[in-house]
Amino acid sequence: MRRCLALSLAVIVPRCSPAPTAPRNPVENLGQQAPNAPLPAQDVPVAPLLQALLDTAAAGSAHAADARLGLQAGPDVRALYDSADAPIWTTASGLTADAAAAWQQLGRAAEFGLPADYVSAALAALRDSLALPAGPARRSWQRARLDLQLSDAVLRLMRDLHRGRLRPQAEPARARGGAKWQPAAVLRAALGRGTVPAAMLAGQPTTREYRQLQAALARWRARPVPPDSAATNRARYQQAALNLERWRWEAWAPTPEYLFVNLPAYELQVVAHDSVRRRHRVIVGKPETPTPTLSSVVRYFTLAPDWHVPRSIATKEILPRLREDPGYLALNNLALYDQQGRLLDPFAVNWRAVTAQRFPYTIRQSAGCDNALGNVVFRFANPYAVYLHDTPMRQFFAAPARAFSHGCVRLAEPLALAAYLLRREGRPVRLPSEAECARQPAPRNVRLARPMPIYIRYATCTAENGRLRFFADVYGRDERVRRALFGPTAGPDENQAAR
Repeated sequence: MRRCLALSLAVIVPRCSPAPTAPRNPVENLGQQAPNAPLPAQDVPVAPLLQALLDTAAAGSAHAADARLGLQAGPDVRALYDSADAPIWTTASGLTADAAAAWQQLGRAAEFGLPADYVSAALAALRDSLALPAGPARRSWQRARLDLQLSDAVLRLMRDLHRGRLRPQAEPARARGGAKWQPAAVLRAALGRGTVPAAMLAGQPTTREYRQLQAALARWRARPVPPDSAATNRARYQQAALNLERWRWEAWAPTPEYLFVNLPAYELQVVAHDSVRRRHRVIVGKPETPTPTLSSVVRYFTLAPDWHVPRSIATKEILPRLREDPGYLALNNLALYDQQGRLLDPFAVNWRAVTAQRFPYTIRQSAGCDNALGNVVFRFANPYAVYLHDTPMRQFFAAPARAFSHGCVRLAEPLALAAYLLRREGRPVRLPSEAECARQPAPRNVRLARPMPIYIRYATCTAENGRLRFFADVYGRDERVRRALFGPTAGPDENQAAR
């Protein structure tokens, strides 16, 4: 520790010139003590030492100053001390009550799915050094360095809870377009008021799904773990943790009502005022044609919709069938149109000469019971041309794993969802029966007076009634996030987190 402090001092203070000069400030005065001279008996103010350590000009740049001190949240640390004229976490007698509370909160990082490394060995050693004998000057340097290192740990945890550990520079989805979150200002406002732990957690997502998963994970970790279950327990912990990380990236801003589609769960939930009002089974995209995650708003739905076959399906799946039998279109209630929208006879086309790159046609399926979109399709703007819709292939909803589509989301009991959306705005609109569907009615759009937000996300671990629920990683996305958070194998901190 003495060698560490001496090295820090040498970096900050310029070497003395041979000619005696009057000291310019307390830091320089401390640096000019003769090697064997006794340290001054009087207290050395800590505030000038803090400012000297944070001096970016002396280091050459902010990056160099952060690297010299080992700060990972350097800009936020400097913002915290910008208006401070005294240490934040220490007094002459040791740590403050705020410091003790912050230290305890740092030790709970694993409850939030974060690696338990915010209290480093170096930080712990700095704290422990305050209990060892030291002269006033050395004690002041110990306090200054401890103050900065503890601030860095606290602000780093606050940043990671807000933005995510793996995306520290990116604003999360819920914060885009609003005022930028300022952790230093939030922390400064809590000092001396007994609210530091709450301030450290204030930047987390407030989305119901994140809150419930985090609370369930904290309870799950507190239960006893049999020794022979350690490996399974660790894997489960990491799966829950990486999903909390995803929520920090992708949680949405608070909204009272919304549709939530969880792809690995094959489920759509209608959430209103923090409770699930309806559940619908869904079919999602195959691994080779995955359903994208997105945020949008359902503004209307179409009854008895036409299906405009996506070009990718037309060229990859229908074109090979047409080369064998142009009658395939009629057998499947499909019609062929040119680029001007004119109906064509598929038997008049030389399909052997048509390629996927040169396909000047559109294919459309009219309304009816065999229409690929079924009785209703829910429309929402998105760059992927996906939507939520009925399907005539309802037998597939009985399968436990339902990744069968080309990317759109197929919905069980879709007319019940349409009726719910209409009831919530007091606008009863008559919906077609199965018999009316068979008569192939004309498509009809029903616009919502109160559009409904829809969020499609990928969560392989959720919470239900305070308990963790785990789902298969259908698109193989978990491992990359897990390794980035915890590394290829479990270390001591991770094993501790799993208990």
